[in-house]
Amino acid sequence: MDENRGTGERPPAGRDEIRGTTRGTAPVPLSVLDLVTVGAGNTAAGAVRTAVDIARTAERRGFHRYWVAEHHSMPGVASSSPAVLLAHLAAHTDRIRLGSGGVMLPNHAPLVIAEQFGTLEAMAPGRVDLGLGRAPGTDGATAAALRRTERLHEGADEFPQQLAELTRFLDDTFPDGHPYAKIHAVPGPVQATSPGGVQSAHRPPLWLLGSSGFSAQLAGSLGLPFAFAHHFSAANTVPALDLYRASFRPSEVLSEPYALIGVAALATEDEQEARRQVLTGALSMIRLRTGRPGLVPSPEEAEAYRFSEMERDFVDSWLGNVIHGTPDTVRQGLDDLAKRTGADELMITANAHGGPARLRSYELIADAYGLPQA
Repeated sequence: MDENRGTGERPPAGRDEIRGTTRGTAPVPLSVLDLVTVGAGNTAAGAVRTAVDIARTAERRGFHRYWVAEHHSMPGVASSSPAVLLAHLAAHTDRIRLGSGGVMLPNHAPLVIAEQFGTLEAMAPGRVDLGLGRAPGTDGATAAALRRTERLHEGADEFPQQLAELTRFLDDTFPDGHPYAKIHAVPGPVQATSPGGVQSAHRPPLWLLGSSGFSAQLAGSLGLPFAFAHHFSAANTVPALDLYRASFRPSEVLSEPYALIGVAALATEDEQEARRQVLTGALSMIRLRTGRPGLVPSPEEAEAYRFSEMERDFVDSWLGNVIHGTPDTVRQGLDDLAKRTGADELMITANAHGGPARLRSYELIADAYGLPQA
């Protein structure tokens, strides 16, 4: 591997680090959300290798950014440590933006997040996003183990204060007299102002993530970009985006709203095969929501599973929000979704058991939109 990979020069000053570039015939910029899923018969090591393959494929095909999301105590999801995964991916990519979609802020001390993403910024200058959520990314017991407290609601309720603290650590702007005034997140801006310092004071842009109105309104009031989890909260997408836009106040970061939505989509050459592949994700969600999380089942296991009437209703509802089928079908679905929601960017997550199906899906979607080969 090229020893200089992932350590290139910072992008030109003034380049927009938030707004993506629309390529080919896509209605808006396209990006990737990878849950680094582990299928039955596969390993976490294999899932990480697939993550690298997907990130490099996304970069080669002109997707704008690649994000991973924090989850815990879920055997089928190997993304418990976004910062660690992103460091690995930074070493295997050159241009694509890398980020968290997201880090769950209440689970961590703000200083630790600032240090981790300051380190990532040093590894991949100018192409790191810090997306933040206020949910635990797991069940209550696991959240208590992460936070070493049982006061879980307090963590979410304190999200605005935690966000303000994190921002001050990232910018190194605690005022004189503050208890943290002499504490600095390193790597970070303090190295630019220290005697002999030549480091840029640049830090990763912040995004707020959500599946309801709370983060939408907060992101708007702060003038930050917003990412909505349409892939598992589709009924709330349009109201949340409307609230974000209505609440928006221009900031140094953005002069106008910018919102992306996560969307589950899988393309295959055959309509029936697409249904077969996405059924694995639906069964996986049934098991998760009934307290039986496990590895993502194979298509054969999902086909053989006997769904109860209630489970069948869930499957129909779940798959109704997964855009799947041939490349033309998926393209039309994504076009319609972009038009209906007015989203500024679509972040695609592929629901399938195996890495090859997910990789092929991104290639087929790129082909459907005429995205150029890099």
